[in-house]
Amino acid sequence: MIAVLVVDDQRLVRAGLRMLCTAAEDMTISGEASNGVEAVSLAAELDPDVILMDLRMPGLDGIGATRQIVKSGRRARILVLTTFDDDDHLYPALAAGASGFLVKDTEPAELLGAIRRVADGDMVFSPELLRRLVDRAVIGAAAGSAVTEVVSLTERESQVLALVAEGKSNQEIGDVLHLGVTTVKTHVANLMSKTGCDNRVRLAVYHLQTRQ
Repeated sequence: MIAVLVVDDQRLVRAGLRMLCTAAEDMTISGEASNGVEAVSLAAELDPDVILMDLRMPGLDGIGATRQIVKSGRRARILVLTTFDDDDHLYPALAAGASGFLVKDTEPAELLGAIRRVADGDMVFSPELLRRLVDRAVIGAAAGSAVTEVVSLTERESQVLALVAEGKSNQEIGDVLHLGVTTVKTHVANLMSKTGCDNRVRLAVYHLQTRQ
C-alpha cells in the first residue's frame, strides 16, 4: 500500500483527495496537514511514501516545507499539487526537492497514476511542464556552450530514451515496446548510468541535445 500524506490549507480539497486516494485499492491516507509546519511534523511522525503538497499556505509554504522534509532525509517523495503552474512556482519547488509537479485540474486517474509513479521513483510532470523544463535546460546549456558527450546506446535503449523524453511512465513505455515494467526500469537505470543523468528530466534533456 502507498501511504499518502495530504497537505493543503483548504478542507474541501483535502476531503476530495482523501476520497480519491482511499478509493484506490493500493493507497491509504496516512494523515492530513493544513500548512507547512504540520506537514514537516507529520512527515516525521507518519513516514509516508508520498506527500501531496500544496504550495500557497499560511505560515510555512509548500516550498519551505518541501525543503525541510527533503533535507531531513525522510524517504517520502513529494508531489506538488497546485493551482499555479508558472515558472515562479515550478522551479523553486524542484530546487527544494519535489519529485513531481501537477496542477489541480489534473484528471483524477492521472493524479493516481502520478502518485504511483512518484512512489516508484519516477519524476512526474504534465507534458507541457516537462517540455518547458527541457526547453529551458537546453537553452541554458547552449548559452553556457556546454558540450554533451554522446554515448553509445543499444537500439532498445534509444527507443526507451525517446519515450522517456515524451514523459511516458515505465508502464506506458512497456506497453509501447511490449516489455515488462521491470525490464523498462533496467533500461532506464542503464541509461542513467551511461549518460550520467540522475533523473528522467535530465534524460529528456540529453535526448534533445544529442538526437540527430
